[in-house]
Amino acid sequence: MSVSPSVGVALAQINATVGDLAGNSRKIIDAARLAYAQGARLVLTPELALCGYPPEDLLLRPAFMQACAEALADCARQLADCAGLFVVVGHPHQFGARGDVRSNSVSVPQRYNAASLLSGGQVLATYCKRELPNYQVFDERRYFASGRDADLPALVFEVQGLKFGVMICEDAWFDEPGQIAKAAGAQVLCVINASPFHLGKLAEREARMAARARALGLPLLYAHLAGGQDEVVFDGASFALDAAGAVQARAPMFDEALLQVQMTEPAPTGPVPSGPVAEVPALEAQAWAALVVGVRDYVNKNGFPGVIIGLSGGIDSALVLAIAVDALGAARVRTLMMPSPYTAEISWLDARDMAQRLGVRYDEISIVPMFDAFLKTLAGEFAGRAEDATEENIQARVRGTLLMALSNKFGSIVLTTGNKSEMATGYCTLYGDMAGGFAVIKDVAKTLVYRLARWRNAQGAEVIPDRIITRPPSAELRPDQKDQDSLPPYEVLDAILQRYMEDDQGLDEIVRAGFDPADVERVTRLIKVNEYKRRQAPVGIRITHRAFGRDWRYPITSKFRA
Repeated sequence: MSVSPSVGVALAQINATVGDLAGNSRKIIDAARLAYAQGARLVLTPELALCGYPPEDLLLRPAFMQACAEALADCARQLADCAGLFVVVGHPHQFGARGDVRSNSVSVPQRYNAASLLSGGQVLATYCKRELPNYQVFDERRYFASGRDADLPALVFEVQGLKFGVMICEDAWFDEPGQIAKAAGAQVLCVINASPFHLGKLAEREARMAARARALGLPLLYAHLAGGQDEVVFDGASFALDAAGAVQARAPMFDEALLQVQMTEPAPTGPVPSGPVAEVPALEAQAWAALVVGVRDYVNKNGFPGVIIGLSGGIDSALVLAIAVDALGAARVRTLMMPSPYTAEISWLDARDMAQRLGVRYDEISIVPMFDAFLKTLAGEFAGRAEDATEENIQARVRGTLLMALSNKFGSIVLTTGNKSEMATGYCTLYGDMAGGFAVIKDVAKTLVYRLARWRNAQGAEVIPDRIITRPPSAELRPDQKDQDSLPPYEVLDAILQRYMEDDQGLDEIVRAGFDPADVERVTRLIKVNEYKRRQAPVGIRITHRAFGRDWRYPITSKFRA
């Protein structure tokens, strides 16, 4: 068969919602119809686009798996009138009796992370993911069997004379799946993905896919998910590589998009992709976009009317406020300043200034009467004991109670304002400043907090008053309190945190890198003894390759100290 001068392929970069089969199906169908109208004859959707990623224990429910199968068949039927169109849809798949295994003498059908080819109103073929990631946020071996067990041939199909081979995400990081597709006749590799974002991930992803394209001597099309799902954010940036690994098309980061790629075959080099190439933003811009998308999708997908933020006049709550306004608009953001006996006048002024600059509702409720009432109630119990962190924590918990009361009454979710450095060292109060529904910057180290604040101010109007950025940080829970009274300088703390928590370096290795042994012992001890607090913290957005939460599963009770 002669090859067409050009085959149009669309990479449908959609924002799926876990469990919204009807909504996700509509996005797939709408994208396929639009791509078809624009001349594409092949549409690639992301990994598990039909059900959203990650569906987690929904996969264990037979009713969910049945609903996914019905939604897939319905997608095929609804696209039957698009003659000559092929659509690759990511979905969970269950073969039933054919793939049964035995567990406690009960027959359990095997589940697969799959991609199916739709055309002419039918599901023509299915491919099952072979390589199942089980690291960082991934937990696929809990839910899926490897495609090796499915005993299916490679999914290679022809569109207008050009042969395309399908792989799913992790498959493309290994040699074998691509080799199998090429041996089956694939001239173009199609990789559908749901690859959670972290800083530096796009560069790593493109480099690994470029190596795969070069190793096989084939162009590679990479269709990726966009949007937020609980803790994780998907950054989009779907792309097309030529056989030499060079980027020939790229979609924007973090937004839904339909990237049109033309595949041509100039002899003798084989198929060559071409299309628009979106620029890659700076890392600060990527981090900001991830945080904005994470807030927007968590709030909107869960149906909250808005958010409430406890505004302190400090850098962390200021950053969370700016992110929330960018994500939701000022009308859906409410702030509350709750001064204590130790709140400096400068904090009041800066909090009011910040709220005014962003146009959000701002209220003040003094916690002094409630704090005094607690102290009076506990006076007998505390008699003869000096003031300590107990009194500080009471103030934080009064504030948490007020914020949660407003949340209950008006339905808006409380955004907590603790950063990664504080979460690591326990410089936060259970049921106090940790009280809330979503922790926006829990994976943002304090040094990055400052970088992001300065970056946001450089994008136009100064939304965060400069004095908030330059002023020494303080919890203001006792007279003249400063963060650095209790913690090493943040530059030191964050560097140790990265080495120990993110890079798994041992204490001796960190000391050999030039850090003071006392600082290393102090920071790492705080990380260990505060695990019980983090277990009770709200979920929050992951932007590093190792965040507290799904990435970090350390025992609370442990005597290991290295």
